[in-house]
This record gives sequence, structure tokens and C-alpha cells, in this order.
Amino acid sequence: MLVLAVVALIVPLAVSLRDRVDAEVRLEARTEAEAVASRTVSVIDPPNSARLKSLALIAAKAVSGRVVIVDKKGLILADSDGAAPIGSSFANRPEIASALRGDVSQVKRYSTTLSAEILATAVPVYTGATPGGAVRVTQSVSSVNAAIRRAWLGLALVGLLVIILGLIAGAVIARRITKPIVRLDEAARRVAGGDLTATAAVEGSTEQRALAASFNTMTERLTVLLGAQREFVADASHQLRTPLTGMRLRLEEARAQSSDDEQREELDAAIAEVDRLALIVNELLELSRAGEGKPPLAVTDAATALHGAFERWRAAAAQLGCELRLGVIEDAQFACHHSDVDRILDAVIENALAYAPGAPVELSSVGGAIVVCDGGPGLGDETSESLFERFRRGEAGRSGPPGTGLGLSIVRELARRWGGEVTIVDRPGGGAEVTITLPRSGDDPLPGLSQGSSRLET
Repeated sequence: MLVLAVVALIVPLAVSLRDRVDAEVRLEARTEAEAVASRTVSVIDPPNSARLKSLALIAAKAVSGRVVIVDKKGLILADSDGAAPIGSSFANRPEIASALRGDVSQVKRYSTTLSAEILATAVPVYTGATPGGAVRVTQSVSSVNAAIRRAWLGLALVGLLVIILGLIAGAVIARRITKPIVRLDEAARRVAGGDLTATAAVEGSTEQRALAASFNTMTERLTVLLGAQREFVADASHQLRTPLTGMRLRLEEARAQSSDDEQREELDAAIAEVDRLALIVNELLELSRAGEGKPPLAVTDAATALHGAFERWRAAAAQLGCELRLGVIEDAQFACHHSDVDRILDAVIENALAYAPGAPVELSSVGGAIVVCDGGPGLGDETSESLFERFRRGEAGRSGPPGTGLGLSIVRELARRWGGEVTIVDRPGGGAEVTITLPRSGDDPLPGLSQGSSRLET
């Protein structure tokens, strides 16, 4: 907009300047020619060569051009340049021919003699009722054009200076205006990353201050709501444990006292459902804890975590007929607490052993990520993302062992609160491959993942 404004002012000004310079040059040439004509009236008939020569030289110096005086036949009487001999005919020059007819002529034309464009001004010299001669003033147009170009260049430099100063001032003003928006954007990114303690500075214009205040109110409300949600889940889980334990004991006592096989079978099914409900309650409690403030930041060694998980699950895998083995383990240091890494590995390994009975399960660390591969049925028709939905067990889960559908949700929640991610894909040779990516030690933390932050997904 600044450039358009400057151009809109400079271009008309440049055109006006060009026209004004051209008009001044023409007026100056005509005025000088008429002044010479008025002085030559008394010396042109009969011609006084010395006086005419003097008048031509003085006028030529005044207009920075050439002055020629001719008689009524168009023959030269005086020439300021001396280029044309006295007596030479200029009657064929259009401007002189017009002046000898009694008209004032002023034209721009190309001069074959000078090989340049000239401005020719001719006026008649009246010695009676008819012109007794004429005075012609010629000036090089190139010098006039050069003067106009210099003026245009000056205007362009002024316009450029105005644009530069305007851009600098605009940048300073824009920076002051957008600074509150930038800070609000940074706070929004931190909240999007899970840091609900982030607040926006209330500054700037009235609208910006109102927006920042509304944003802070929103984050405070979110913090309260999510805290209440986690507390509700935790309290409900704790409160449900006691009645579930009592219900199981009553069912076991009823089974022990029953002698009816069909009744005992129904009681066994009821006990299994109570156990499943207790497992759901425990995992809901685990999920609520995953959304709480994370443990202090620490460095966890991938090799140590994998060897620890291998030792914890080796016996359980052998009982299920699965071969739990360690694959390639590369050196990697993760910027997260070892307890969360252990919980992630336990959940993934338990899931692999449950859905791939009798098939090998391999633990490895490749490319800075932990990989757990199994030889089970794989994803089937399910998408990778759908398996992380809460209470979603997938095709293999519905036809396989009992479960709650919360394990993978807990795994992803634990990984994401450190800035990591968990993905599941089908293996080319069959089975599933779980990749756990965690921030490497020394890497910059993701925006919003600060100490004590909570995740919006909880």
C-alpha cells in the first residue's frame, strides 16, 4: 500500500514536471526569439552584418542554443555558430518558411545536419506590413531530456527514501501490534502441547487484552475440569475396589457351597466378569494417573529398560509357550523417567503375549526407538489409530483373550506426556510391530511439555 501510494504521487508529479520543463523551455526560446526579432527590425534592411552577428551571439548564449537570422528570402544574414555561410538559403526549413509567412512556429524535429532531435522556434521580423526576415532559435532536445531525466531520478530517490522510511516505521508499528498476538500464539501452543499452566500476557489493544483474558479464563476452566475428571475417575476406581472384592468373595463362597454343576458354572462365569470389571477399574485408575503430573525428568537407558523387561516377562512368556528374546539393541538414552518406560514395555509385552500365544516376541532398540515384534494375527481390518481408542479391542481382541481395551491407550498416554509416540503396523511376515518413540536425551523438549504438565487427551 505504501508503494502504491508513493507511485500514485510520484508518477503524476513526474509527468507534471516534464510538461512544466518543456513549457518553460519553449517559452524561453520564443521570448528570446521575439526579443532578437524586435532588435533586428532597425538593422535588417539594409542589413548590418556586425550588429546582426552580435545579436545572434548574445541570444545563443542566453538560450544555450543556436540563433540564425534570415532575410525575407530566407537567406542567412547571421549565424551564431558560423556553421552556415552568409547568404545560404534556409527557406526550405519548415519553421522559417512558416515565420516568413507571418506565423510563429515552434516544432520538434530531427535535424539531418546535427543528427539529433531539436526544438526549433522561428518568429517573423516585421519591417513593414509584411515580414522582412525571420529569427530562428534551435536547441538540442537531448539536453532538455537529460534535465528531465535528472529531475525524474531525483523524484525516484525521494520516493525510494520515503518507502524505506515507511517500511521501517511500518515494521516497528506492526511488531508492536503483533507482539501480543505472537505471545498469545505461543501460549496456545503450550496449551495444545498439554501445559495447562500456560497463560497469555494481558497486553496490547483493547481487543487483544480481552482476547488474552478470555484465553486465560479458558485454560483455568480446562484445568479445573480436567482435574475434576481425573479425581472422579481415581475416586470411583478406589471406591469400586472394595465392593468388587466383597462381591468376588461372596461368589466364591456361594460356589464352594453349591453342589449343582450348572450353578457352579454360572458362578464361575460371574467371578470371571467380576475379575474383568476389577481389571477395568485398575486400568481406569492407571489411565487417570497417566494424565497427572509426570515424574521428575531423568535419563533412561534403552538397553537397561529392555533387559529389565526381558527378565520380568521371561518366565510368564515360557508358561504361555512363547519365546521372549532380545534382538538388536543400539545405544540410546531417553529423556524420560524409567518408571514410565517400564510401564509402557510391560503393557506392550503383555499385549503381545496375550494375542500371540506360542509365537516369538522380540524386543529391540533400533534407530533411537524401542520396537516390540510379535507373531500374532496382526491388525487385520483394523486401522492403527483405532486400536488406541479406549475400550476398542479390535478384531483380534474380540475373538481372542479377554481384556479391557485400555492397555494401548495407557501406553500412548504415557509416551505422549514425555513428547513421544507409539505406532502399530503389520509386519511383512505376519504379526504386529509396535514402535515406541521417546525424546532422546539432549533433544529440545516439545512445546508445552514442561514439568508437571497434563495431557488434554486424558
